[in-house]
Amino acid sequence: MAKQVPTSRLARGTKLGAVAAGSVIRTQRARLSMRGRSEAVRAKMAEESMIRTTEQVVMVLGTMKGVAMKLGQMMSVLDMDLVPEAHRERFQKRLAVLRNAAPSVSFESMRQVIEDDFGQPISAIFAEFEAEPIAAASIGQVYRGTLHDGRQVAVKVQYPGIDAAVRADLKNLAMFRRVLQSAMPWVTPAVLDELRLNMESELDYQAEANTQLQIAELYAGHPFIVVPRSMPELSTTRVLVSEYVAGKGFEEIRQLPDAERDRIGEIIYRFYVGSLFTFNEFCGDPHPGNVLLADDCRVAFLDFGLFNRMDPDHVQFELTCLRAAAEDRAEDLRELMIQRGVIDSPEEIGAEECLEYVLAASEWCLIDEDLTITPELASGAFLLAVDPRASEFAGMKQQNLPPEHLFSRRADFLTFGMLGQLGCTANWHQISREWLYDEPPVTELGKTHHAWLAEHPPVAPKKPRTRVKKAPKPSPDA
Repeated sequence: MAKQVPTSRLARGTKLGAVAAGSVIRTQRARLSMRGRSEAVRAKMAEESMIRTTEQVVMVLGTMKGVAMKLGQMMSVLDMDLVPEAHRERFQKRLAVLRNAAPSVSFESMRQVIEDDFGQPISAIFAEFEAEPIAAASIGQVYRGTLHDGRQVAVKVQYPGIDAAVRADLKNLAMFRRVLQSAMPWVTPAVLDELRLNMESELDYQAEANTQLQIAELYAGHPFIVVPRSMPELSTTRVLVSEYVAGKGFEEIRQLPDAERDRIGEIIYRFYVGSLFTFNEFCGDPHPGNVLLADDCRVAFLDFGLFNRMDPDHVQFELTCLRAAAEDRAEDLRELMIQRGVIDSPEEIGAEECLEYVLAASEWCLIDEDLTITPELASGAFLLAVDPRASEFAGMKQQNLPPEHLFSRRADFLTFGMLGQLGCTANWHQISREWLYDEPPVTELGKTHHAWLAEHPPVAPKKPRTRVKKAPKPSPDA
């Protein structure tokens, strides 16, 4: 009999706590240069201890399937410099399970979810329905079906009991915050707060279907981006039906020639990062399982459970800060962050620390040169920005990044991580100047995109739609 997703808070918490408590806190990392970061990081790791801890974490996250699964997807995208080079391939295969492999929930159980939500047999809704899942989501599985009118569809179905599992994870991750950080020090209080505030929204597939349809309409007719149209009329709280898109998955994309990967990387960057500054909205869940190279060579983007629309004023603040950092205007950057409340202890933060902190996280798209993004580069930037063991930027890490900006920066980091997995090369700064400085595009994709924009000018949403609420600042002992 197929094993079900565990929902007992005690059972799930015991697994998580045992792994976290069994690990040790590693030594502090010295600040590393952008290009030489990975060697220095690995030199400071206790190899066998780290391998043992990370493999245990992968195993536990893979069985929990709720919020913990989301953390696992983060790990798989960012690579995290957790293990030395000699062991990385083996570890990456373990991580790939978190984002690709279907869990052991029987089709009978999943069909029951569909029939319970629709109140009728599955045959009444679908002319054909394949029992073997084609993909795994963080809280469900994706199947292929055919409607009675002949349309092929992708059907995302939640695991039975996943709502209880997610809520148990939320409680457990808060409970184990301190010991969890010993295993994964980048899981800061802010990261956990952001997950807590947003994860429950992913449980409502009806709302996600409505969002996905809006985004599909926004990108309708785009020359190199496609968002499958969802069908809200056929979707429920636990079942989401959308157009089926055939194409290559991320692992197949990674095997393509350099030029093709570079093209796809630029498209990924434009969709996940550029959309914020073009449309004041963005998908908050970039990871390899949400990208396909469609048969018509467009890149298809999936999964809109974590989607945000930001107040244009918040977007403008991020643009202004990035411009100040790109131009080395340290004093201006510090003053902007003080006025915004990001820096709430000005006496502790100097202008240079403020500038260096922003550059540590964002320099990859602020330097005017071709740059090949590697997993080490992406994970190093993330760890340098959030890892409490790093002595640099200790003052900045104690400041208060508002949740709306935390969510957008998370999307930026995860996009960076995806590009690192692809090993893409581009002048990312020249691309970003389109939204940083409203300059004309210099790449062929940029010119094509702007030609399409000229015929499809963005329409501002009636009101900001964000699922991030103001989070209380973590207590000092959190």
